[in-house]
Amino acid sequence: MKKKDPVRDFLGKKGCPEPVLDGGLPGLVENWEQVVEEVRKGYALTLDDYLNDLDGRQMIEEALQIAPEAEREKIRERVGRADKKMRGLIEPAGKCLWGSEVAEAEGWTPEKNWWYFSRPLKGDADFLAEIDNI
Repeated sequence: MKKKDPVRDFLGKKGCPEPVLDGGLPGLVENWEQVVEEVRKGYALTLDDYLNDLDGRQMIEEALQIAPEAEREKIRERVGRADKKMRGLIEPAGKCLWGSEVAEAEGWTPEKNWWYFSRPLKGDADFLAEIDNI
């Protein structure tokens, strides 16, 4: 009998596609590490893509709350390294990129959910202008 995976269940309830379910928490972290690398190079995609990438970081945060202790401990260090690198590549946006109504409804704060309240230092000019005009 297959062991119950609370993270997979959580991702399923969020409506994630099968590849995300199969990757689980390690897959989410790997994706976040790739996002950080894209931001380091100068984010070249759209605001919608970036918001999806930030949602992936939020899913990591939520999944860490329910992951088994052993998995949590292995993953926290990787997430911490990626977050530290990301924090050196962004600046405060002065607002939630999803908008203040969404931030309030979700309970997001610049301290706890900093990824939603920041903008990359480097990126496509149209993308950065779109963030600035939110």
